Amino acid sequence: MSSATRRIAIGFCLLLPAWALAASKPAIVYGLGGKYDNAINQQVYEQGVQRFSKETGVAVTEREPAGNAERQQMVRELAKQGFNPIVLVGDSEPSSLLTVADEFPKTRFTLLDAQLAKPNVRSLLFNEQEAAFLIGAMAAAESETGIIGFVGGMDLPAIRRYACGYEQGARYANPSIDIKQAYVTSTPNMAFNDPAKGTFVAKGLIDDGADILFAAARGTGKGVYQAAADASVKAIGSDYNQNSLYPGTMLTSLYKNLPLAAYLALEEGETGTWQAGARHLGLADDYVGWALDKQNQDLLSPALRAKLEELRVDILTGKIQVHDYLQDGQCALKKPQQGALCPPQEQRQPGGLCKS
Repeated sequence: MSSATRRIAIGFCLLLPAWALAASKPAIVYGLGGKYDNAINQQVYEQGVQRFSKETGVAVTEREPAGNAERQQMVRELAKQGFNPIVLVGDSEPSSLLTVADEFPKTRFTLLDAQLAKPNVRSLLFNEQEAAFLIGAMAAAESETGIIGFVGGMDLPAIRRYACGYEQGARYANPSIDIKQAYVTSTPNMAFNDPAKGTFVAKGLIDDGADILFAAARGTGKGVYQAAADASVKAIGSDYNQNSLYPGTMLTSLYKNLPLAAYLALEEGETGTWQAGARHLGLADDYVGWALDKQNQDLLSPALRAKLEELRVDILTGKIQVHDYLQDGQCALKKPQQGALCPPQEQRQPGGLCKS
């Protein structure tokens, strides 16, 4: 290296923050349920953490808290021991960082699927509304009654985001579709872990004629899927691939690719590209989408799959602009199109995509 090149390199390094120059010593704190929960944590472990360690040779220290208080203590202990970055899985995690991030300002923390505005916190978020748009269009095309349903665990802006994307996609596909929404409870502790209540709410929507139910209710959603199976109607899972829960009932699942986000978080720490602030991950690079596998491939026609792929590309290119409910608390599709999949009855041709 010439002396001039060396001076430039040294000058560049002096401009970098200290964390960009230090080798990473990564750690990850899983959400409740542990890394073998047969759900998101396990996918993060097997497809994100293990992949990172295998490709880089860098060991990742892991912690599996049993409760919120223990989680916060684990995060604090990891920071004391010099782990950096510390990745936290799940949208219940910001509470674990409210004070710990201030206590350890030189430690980089990354939240997966949660947001906290701190100068040493990175938030990796998902554009659920984009994937919800696609499954809304799918549901509108597949419904035989012309009525579809949405079950939210609790009436929260983050859950409305799913509902709004779903509604936009359904109305884009079929302007005459009837969309019924229901929220399980206003009690946070029960909203997302009460399958029995999910079954009760789902039965009400089914009695109202809904033949496809999309649940954004975590554990409560399993009761929705059970009700759909009992009534021989279809259901749509959320957050990770749940197609195998009730084969023949699960039309698809909206997934958020937390394993890929976990890999990204660890990679940013290792390569020195970590930055504080929020980054939104969507359909591009497969961070959100709808699941197609052997469990549901026979439920969806090749023609419908092809049309949904066209809609995905239209979202990526900006031709379709899916509105984010979190922006203003409103739900309105920009640049709406009438009958993208399901034209008015009098204009429909035999063999079209829509069943209702």
